[in-house]
Order: sequence, then structure tokens, then C-alpha cells
Amino acid sequence: MKLIKLKRMLQLSAAAAVISLGGTAQAADLPGKGIEVQPLKSSIAEETFQTLVVMKALEALGYDVKPIKEIEYAAGHIAIANGDGTFLADHWDPLHVDFYNKAGGDEKLYREGVYSGGALQGYLIDKKTADKYGIKNVGQLKDPKIAKLFDSNGDGKADLAGCNPGWGCEKVIEHHLDTYGLRDTVTHNQGSYGAIIADTIARYKQGDSIFYYTWTPYWVSGVLVPGKDVVWLQVPFSSLPGARENVDTSLPDGSNYGFQANTQRIIANRAWAEANPAAAKLFAIMQLSNNDISAQNLRMRDGEKSAADIERHADAWIKGHQELFDSWIAEAKKAAM
Repeated sequence: MKLIKLKRMLQLSAAAAVISLGGTAQAADLPGKGIEVQPLKSSIAEETFQTLVVMKALEALGYDVKPIKEIEYAAGHIAIANGDGTFLADHWDPLHVDFYNKAGGDEKLYREGVYSGGALQGYLIDKKTADKYGIKNVGQLKDPKIAKLFDSNGDGKADLAGCNPGWGCEKVIEHHLDTYGLRDTVTHNQGSYGAIIADTIARYKQGDSIFYYTWTPYWVSGVLVPGKDVVWLQVPFSSLPGARENVDTSLPDGSNYGFQANTQRIIANRAWAEANPAAAKLFAIMQLSNNDISAQNLRMRDGEKSAADIERHADAWIKGHQELFDSWIAEAKKAAM
């Protein structure tokens, strides 16, 4: 009897050893083992969520992922090209085309796949004022009487809640002010977008007329709902600065908001991506929907904005899409074989 028990114990010990060795071997087989990753992102807090999802996927592949470093887009593209950063999850294509090309383009940067598609940008005003005065086009603000409706500081000019310097959208807005003859009737207010848009929303709630720039996916359109609270303004004609000067910004339905529809893409240092095919494959196949990003951003706006909150949001998204997430990891591992 004692001999049988001893034999059984030895069998269990052997099985445990096999499991342990198997786990060790599995960990050693992860393609990212021992390789550091430095994520970058802009100062837009709402981009943390999608960056974290990428980071967690890289960790599942065994990579040593460092904390996010904040840097604005233009400098971030250069940092990645120079190897001072590994990836940026929020490259807006084609808004950031000039940043991309100046950093070395495809020779220095890796960019495959679409992380999140169908992002819109443009100008909006409150629906009440739009309906009352028949305002449908931003060109109508050339009229001082129309512009004055959106004057929030008493100088007689429309106050546009605009885009932070360094984001790329500010160049388009500044170009539009000149091209559409709005320089004398519109003031482009810049600084902290979060503070400016919060003031804009507060004025809307007080019944004031508002004029602002925004983009999707983002929480603003969940608070000021297009078609219900606010309306998109058309532009007189397509006109963009830099390399996109001859691009038609019309959307498939014929609307023209003055900005191209964008896709958010993951960019990475090309040399690093080529040396890490598992990560490169991951960057190419990962996808988040605009709705999921906007929903998370709205939770941040409603108070769930701490680092722990956003980490919890990312973990919850992964858990709710576990099969999809696991398929990314499996496909990325195959690319390293």
C-alpha cells in the first residue's frame, strides 16, 4: 500500500515538473521576450485607451513595455524615426502626412493596416442658431452680422473653439481662415482644447450660440450631438495646406466639412518593426471601432479619467473582446516563426 502511494506521488511530481517546464518553455518561446518597447502618445488624454490596448497586446507577446511618454505629434514622428520611441497608436492619416514625410516616410517609419477608420473633423454650430439664421456653410461667417452671433468676448468677431498648436488640425484651420476670407471676422481660440471646449459646452447650456472645431471619435459628439444639438458646417470648396493642396475633401455623401476623412493608424520605427515581425504583424491587424473609442472617451469626460480608470477600461475592452484579442496574438506569433 505504501509502495503504491509512493509511486503515485512520484507520478504527480513528474507531471508537475513537465507542466512547469512546459510553462517555462512557453514563456521562453514568446517572440518579444527581453525586448523593450517605448510607447509614445500626444498630450490628448483620450488617446491613452487605444495606446494601452496595443501595449497589453505587446505584453501578451512577451515584450517589455515601458510606461507611455507624452510628446506632440510632429516631434513624436521624428522620435520614432530616430529610434527614441517604438510606436505611436494615433497617427492620423492623412492629417499627419507632412509629419510622416518630414520624419523620413516609409524609409524610417512602418505603417500597415488601419487601427480605427472613418474619423471625421470639421466645424459645428448650435442647431438653434443654424436654423434661425439659415447657416449651413462656414463661408457665411464672412458676413460680420453672422459672425457676431458667435462673439463671446464682445469684440464683434466670431469665437471659434479651435485646435491646439502641434496637433496638425490647427494648420488646416489657419489655412481656411485665409482661404475662405474669414480672417477679419473669426478668431481662432487656441490653448488647452479641453478647457476651451468645456467653456463652449457651458455657454451652450446657458443658451448662447457656439462655434467650434472637433473630431470623431471623441466624447464631444456624445454631449453635443450632431443633428440634435449642433450641426456640421459645409465649406465653400476643398482647400488644404501643404502636400494636400489639391485634395478633394468631399465625403461619399457629397458633404464637405473641409477635412479629409481620416484613419487612425499605428506607426513604428521601421528597423525595429522589421526586426520584430510579431509586433509588426500585430500593428497591422489590430482594430478598434470608433464607437468603442468614443464610448470610452465619454466615460473619461464623465469623471472616470484617472490612470487606474483608463487601465480598467482597457482591461474590460479586452475581456469583452477576448476571442478577437487572442486571435491577434495567435496571428502575431505565427509571423515570428
